[in-house]
Amino acid sequence: MSKSLNVILCASGHLSSGSGEAEFQALYDRKIKPMILALDKFPRINMVFHYSGVLLYWIERRHPELFMLLEDLLSRKQAEFLGSGFYDPLLPLLPLTDKIGQIEMLSTYLRKHFGKRPQGCWLSGMAWEQHLVGPLTSCGMSYTFLEDQQFSAAGAKPGKAGIFSPCNTEDQGKLITVFPLAAGIARKLQEGNPGNILNDLLKKSPENDNGRIVVLPIADLDMEYEIFFEKLSNADPMLEFTLPVKIHKNLRGLEKLFFPGKWPRQFIAEHPEAGGIYAKMIYVHTLINNQLRGDKTRKRTAREELWKAQDSGIFRLGTASSPGLLHSAVRKAAYRALLEGEKITRERKKFPPSLAVFDFDLDREKEYLLLDEKVNCYVKPLGAGIFELDYLPAAWNYLDTMAPRDAEQAPQGIMKRCAFVDWLAPAKTLPDDLTPNGIKGGRFCGLEEYELSDPDRVNQRLKFRLPAKPGFLLEEIEIEKTFLLKKNILVIEYLLKNCGQKSERFVFCPMLDLSFGGEGEEFLRILAAKEEEKIQLAYNKDVVFEKTKLLEFQDIKNESVISLESSRGFEGRIFNIYSGNEYQSTCLMPLLTISLEGGKSLKVTFSLKISS
Repeated sequence: MSKSLNVILCASGHLSSGSGEAEFQALYDRKIKPMILALDKFPRINMVFHYSGVLLYWIERRHPELFMLLEDLLSRKQAEFLGSGFYDPLLPLLPLTDKIGQIEMLSTYLRKHFGKRPQGCWLSGMAWEQHLVGPLTSCGMSYTFLEDQQFSAAGAKPGKAGIFSPCNTEDQGKLITVFPLAAGIARKLQEGNPGNILNDLLKKSPENDNGRIVVLPIADLDMEYEIFFEKLSNADPMLEFTLPVKIHKNLRGLEKLFFPGKWPRQFIAEHPEAGGIYAKMIYVHTLINNQLRGDKTRKRTAREELWKAQDSGIFRLGTASSPGLLHSAVRKAAYRALLEGEKITRERKKFPPSLAVFDFDLDREKEYLLLDEKVNCYVKPLGAGIFELDYLPAAWNYLDTMAPRDAEQAPQGIMKRCAFVDWLAPAKTLPDDLTPNGIKGGRFCGLEEYELSDPDRVNQRLKFRLPAKPGFLLEEIEIEKTFLLKKNILVIEYLLKNCGQKSERFVFCPMLDLSFGGEGEEFLRILAAKEEEKIQLAYNKDVVFEKTKLLEFQDIKNESVISLESSRGFEGRIFNIYSGNEYQSTCLMPLLTISLEGGKSLKVTFSLKISS
């Protein structure tokens, strides 16, 4: 029996695709470079690393000198690299082929640059489901890591020193070893003398046949690494700083545990913006499998685009130093990759306009996808609103929006901001009465179910109807709403009908959001038609505009123009939408004052054109 304590120090790092150069450089300067330089000075200290393929690729291009130092640490067996998905996905989320493909992509990268495939796997977010055992072992992974809380949830009992022992877990006859991460003990290391803390742990830990093992994740600790490693080097000689690859094969008689799933699936339900990206992932995955059969080269290229979008950052809100869902650039990068993958499935043949009907967002309700050569328009019956508007030449989703997170900012509840969601309001409503979240005292139809007529697949036409509803504001008003996508121009026809006997005067507002690369004139210019010319609106965070029939949004980043034209003049207001302090989208609220006698109707048409 061993009297030593095997200490495994581990560090992980990742930044989502879409993070800026400054974020990558800050992570490198603050964490990665100081840790590796310090490690090189203390040969007694061993460390195991997991850096995502995104981060390693950035280091390779910006700081190749660090790769030379890592190669030296690996060659003298002072360091070990762990595998995982190349783009740091939450593995339970992915279809099987994507799980294996992403893991193999990072393993191949590590073998190519450092000469050896990894034998262990890091799980982003410690996301676990038992079926992961098979894919991990099929990719050559012999061990992985889970948090000590997950060990507790599996029924494991810690030893006297509060340390869990490694175990085996199994699925469908496949076995993998799981090491426990002692994050709580790791945090204590920066609160006091790390050598003394580990020496005390050595005294308390009971001996066993496999030796005593503690795995300490230190990447998130705020410390001077050189001082930290020096203190560890001077610790008790019975503390052995080792690597899992050195001790795994000698582990015997491990307990078998089955771990409950840990992956924040509820996050998708609570954040429809993440749910939309997840649904698009599944959609593009299906397109690739169905449309690219037999074409291995294009299929591989399309899959790599899909994998870029499977970033774990999409499924957490994120922070300033580690951007996530709240950060527009992260979502934009995901949609860009998904749309590039979709475009590959359309190559080598003329794409015919079409109307697809199926459950896109996986809620057991059908959605309606109007598809043209350059534009995708996705419509849902709830509110008969557009929830995705893709301009394929720029690989840009203009409805990649983000709702504010609190009830005060989002009185309708946290729902995805869409386009052409309708408001009915009293006739006295003015532009000054508008807010980024609608019209105070108005009726929001975006949460009302519109009835669908039989979709016209031949002409790519969708017609919805919101019947008159007794007990509601403007209860006698019926809205009929038709979508038509033809030659990459989206036309929305409204037929407003007064089903009552007395005249009604009211305001109608088809509210829409559009998401651009940022705020300010370097990203967006807005022009309004006035007589025979276009006048640029003085626009910063919000602007009230006078009656016009045409607004033009000049998207500077994508070098494209969105023109919104109406058959009837409208006035209104334009707002910037923020979540936290970050720009998310631009909200347009056009106001049309309508007078209808009993039994009469009025037609209003909007056309939305996106061009380069």
